[in-house]
Amino acid sequence: MEKNPPEKSPSFACPDDKKKQDADRSPSPDFIAIDAKSEGDHEAEDREEDREKVDEASSDLDSSLAKVSEEIDRFLSTLFTVEEKSNPPEIPNHVDQFCMLVEAMIAKYDSGEVPSKWCQVSEEDASLIEAVDRISKLTNALGEFPSESNYVSSHNRTSTVLHRAMLLLEEEFRALLEDSRSGDSDPGDLRMKQPSFSSNHEHDRCVLPEPDSARAVNFPAYSPEVVSNLNLIATAMISASYDKECYQVYSIARRNAFEESLNKLGFEKVSIDDVQKMQWDSLEGEIATWIKVFKRCVTINFSGELKLCEAVFSDHPSISDVLFIEITSGVVLQLLNLADAVAMTKRSAEKLFKILDMYETLHDLIQVIDSFFSDECANKLKSETSTARCRLGVAAVSIFCDLENSIKSDTGKTPVPGGAVHPLTRYIMNYLKYTCEYKDTLEQIFQEHQKMEQSDGPDAETETTPCPYNNNQTPKPSPFSVQLVTVMDLLDLNLEVKSKLYKDLSLSYIFLMNNGRYIMQKIKGSAEIHELMGNTWSRKRSSDLRQYHKNYQRETWSKVLGCLRDEGLQVNGKVSKPVLKERFKSFNAMFDEIHKTQSSWVVSDEQLQSELRVSISAVVIPAYRSFLGRFRQYLDSGRQSEKYIKYQPDDIETSVDELFDGNAMSMARRRT
Repeated sequence: MEKNPPEKSPSFACPDDKKKQDADRSPSPDFIAIDAKSEGDHEAEDREEDREKVDEASSDLDSSLAKVSEEIDRFLSTLFTVEEKSNPPEIPNHVDQFCMLVEAMIAKYDSGEVPSKWCQVSEEDASLIEAVDRISKLTNALGEFPSESNYVSSHNRTSTVLHRAMLLLEEEFRALLEDSRSGDSDPGDLRMKQPSFSSNHEHDRCVLPEPDSARAVNFPAYSPEVVSNLNLIATAMISASYDKECYQVYSIARRNAFEESLNKLGFEKVSIDDVQKMQWDSLEGEIATWIKVFKRCVTINFSGELKLCEAVFSDHPSISDVLFIEITSGVVLQLLNLADAVAMTKRSAEKLFKILDMYETLHDLIQVIDSFFSDECANKLKSETSTARCRLGVAAVSIFCDLENSIKSDTGKTPVPGGAVHPLTRYIMNYLKYTCEYKDTLEQIFQEHQKMEQSDGPDAETETTPCPYNNNQTPKPSPFSVQLVTVMDLLDLNLEVKSKLYKDLSLSYIFLMNNGRYIMQKIKGSAEIHELMGNTWSRKRSSDLRQYHKNYQRETWSKVLGCLRDEGLQVNGKVSKPVLKERFKSFNAMFDEIHKTQSSWVVSDEQLQSELRVSISAVVIPAYRSFLGRFRQYLDSGRQSEKYIKYQPDDIETSVDELFDGNAMSMARRRT
């Protein structure tokens, strides 16, 4: 049999043949333009027809839904009046029609035909909610007749539709919660480095500002329309017995939003181990952020969250309470974890002030817990907060009391040059001044600590409320003031020991005066310390300073003044020139040595410096002027007189005014 040869595939055709075929098939340019125009017109017409069909279908759907809904309402009214469960009425065809119509509505949302995603009130949203409510009632009513097979079948049908509707509402509910926030008003990253206390610098206390209403912080940042729709959806889901699903979506979304808000403020979760390993600089910044975040939560976030819960679940106040507690109590406990961790860190003096700031923050929280939480939850949170606050209080007491060891351990054997204020004095007094700005807080902490110690003591069972008065009816000093006085007394003892390091007794008195005056000035400059130390202590310290001054005058200038006395100058009723010359020489030598030495001594307090100079001048200059006026005539005039009378009274005054400047200046340099 003869076989026909296979036909050539177009892909294997000759190029010329292919071009020819293409040319035969290709229409002319005019036809192309006409066809393109025709095709575009047809597409536009098709789209317009589709829109008309959708609008017509939507109109038909709304019209049909309204009519069928009326029939369903009549059927429900009938079912509610049925007394005999075994003899229910026939199920009308409208039930199945209604299910189909509701499914069609759900399909429109699933397909995205409904432009509104519940961010604004729309007819479609309201219509869907109404339909869902109706099918929920229908499902419940049909379920009252479990013995009727046709009712069971219809119940299954409506349950399926209701479940689809609930899935849709659940997703819309989640989307509204997660995507519809206009954004919290961001106050900026609250992380900031707070200065540590230093012995070389005095820092102002960091006063934490209350939130400024002018900044219009917006939390949780939902528009009224969104909140209204959240309420509609929540009410529909709860009415349809999908309350657990509703709570779960709401709780997860709001907890995530709350955590996001805290992260924006700079707060991150840190474990106790992480806190223990942190350098103080880093931890100090974490604490500063923690304090601001806590204040933000208490003053803004909690109230905003409570209002949102109450608005979304306005018809179910018990539910809003439970959800609010679930969302916020976890935040509180998370924040308390950092307080516990800080209380467990290694104690050091620089940490006291941040610990006190945290203590005060928790104290403020306890005051407002009742306004946000129910009794049971409030009691639990109060207990947790009080425990954390108590641990911070114990840490604060331990750190402050450790000042005693700091003073006792400062046993350096090198005296401060020039008798100046000792670094230990500056450190302790600046530390106490800064500490006493927390006076009320520390008073409370030490009172609570004393009660804890008494309750743990052997006489705890018989312990009674301590009397606030002494036997002489004067108020007893508070535990904190007692501890403060103890620290001050230890500082005094330490300075007494350090004063003995000076070989020159006069310089030791200058040292004691310098340090004593510095202490008194710090106390006078702090109303809190002055109140705690009391007037009796202050009067005693002032008396001690006056005594140091007298001791210095006696030790330094008594021998100088001895040169200016009349005793011993006369022999057989006449002034002895050799004795007189020796007196002038001794005076000159002593005064030169005092000026040379004490010009290098330091008295930094201008008032004390002036008081010392004035008191010296008041004693030395009148005595010298009188001595010079009475006895210079017995010296030969000329060179001999200049040899022994080295100073005029004005020279003495000038030299005295150069004392305690911290400058060693020789007499020769002064004269040149």
